[in-house]
Amino acid sequence: MPKSKYLLPLLLVTSLFFLWGFAYGLLDVLNKHFQETLNITKTRSTLLQGAYFGAYFLIALPAGLFMKKYGYKKGIILGLFLYATGAFLFYPAAQQLSFNFFLLALFILASGLACLETAANPYITVLGNPETSESRLNLAQCFNGVGSFLGPIIAAYLFFGGTKSTSGGNLDSVKIIYVIIGIVVLIIAGLFMRTTLPEINESEIVSSVALDKKPLFSHNNFTFGVVTQFFYVAAQVGIAAFFINYCTESGVGIHNGKASALLSIGLILFTAGRFIGTALMRILAPNKLLTAYALINVLLCAIVIWNNQWISVYALMAIFFFESIMFPTIFALGIKDLGHHTKKASSFIIMSIVGGALVPVAMGMLADKYSTSTSYIIPMVCFLIVAWYGWKGYRVKNGNSSSAVKVEFRH
Repeated sequence: MPKSKYLLPLLLVTSLFFLWGFAYGLLDVLNKHFQETLNITKTRSTLLQGAYFGAYFLIALPAGLFMKKYGYKKGIILGLFLYATGAFLFYPAAQQLSFNFFLLALFILASGLACLETAANPYITVLGNPETSESRLNLAQCFNGVGSFLGPIIAAYLFFGGTKSTSGGNLDSVKIIYVIIGIVVLIIAGLFMRTTLPEINESEIVSSVALDKKPLFSHNNFTFGVVTQFFYVAAQVGIAAFFINYCTESGVGIHNGKASALLSIGLILFTAGRFIGTALMRILAPNKLLTAYALINVLLCAIVIWNNQWISVYALMAIFFFESIMFPTIFALGIKDLGHHTKKASSFIIMSIVGGALVPVAMGMLADKYSTSTSYIIPMVCFLIVAWYGWKGYRVKNGNSSSAVKVEFRH
């Protein structure tokens, strides 16, 4: 396709990043909302994260196989229809005040997101000049951040009304927002059905020497990337899932609505961090920036565990900024130079998002038994693993030698 024909597909695919960011932004506020309206414990509320990120683990590989056979366009359309179906199921779940029904609806919705992420992350890299593929991925992920901070802002207004009280068990606001989401997603699915999309040629993703003759799991940058993404997503999800709990229990008079607003500020920092990180990567190697940011977050987590009122709340918010570049950087380094393995590798890296389903449960158990601040020991350990990947684990090994992967993020 001529370069001018890439614009509409690029815009449409980028919109997908916003859609799943928005869904994720709502999730963390739902966690606290359901604790109060459905009278469930912190540990049980983490089943929301379990259903959401468990779908990624179960669906990502089948989604990759589906797209290998039928193409990325059909995979994206399938993902959008699953997303819309799950969103519409929130209405009867709210009618019945059934937490289990909500889990089913969220699982179906997240299954659609798993299809979209499995397709969009590698797909965005070939919609244009291969030399700037990482730049496009990072920029597209910025819109994921925009969706992530708009979600809590809207949810805080609808679910908590900006006051100390909740809606008293009334889930009408949940019905409204998810029905609107379902309609918007169907409209975007219609646009994809009417738009011609170029199919991916995986060889275009190889940026230097093709290293795809070896079995997939013999590529250390990939295998360590899967493990690192597991722990990074675990940290990201756990931090956000208990953010509102942490703030309201901090002893400085923060109520639900204000805590949701603070979460939105944290996610604004997250989005700003991606743009700033893109600029910094012009002068710093991405792996070095990844290591530095991870070590800073280890320190910030220690301050959160210290639980010194506003100082710790501000530290918790700052973590979002330094998380910002981690997912796209780990993803780009993990699939670098995999050639025909790229589709399958992308599926496995998306599957590793299951860390967001498993680890927050452990955080919930610590929070219920000890305190919410104590539970932040777990993400602190996760960031140590991310720091190691940026320091050493990201290297591509070719034969007996290893070489650093140079990933440039440029506008």
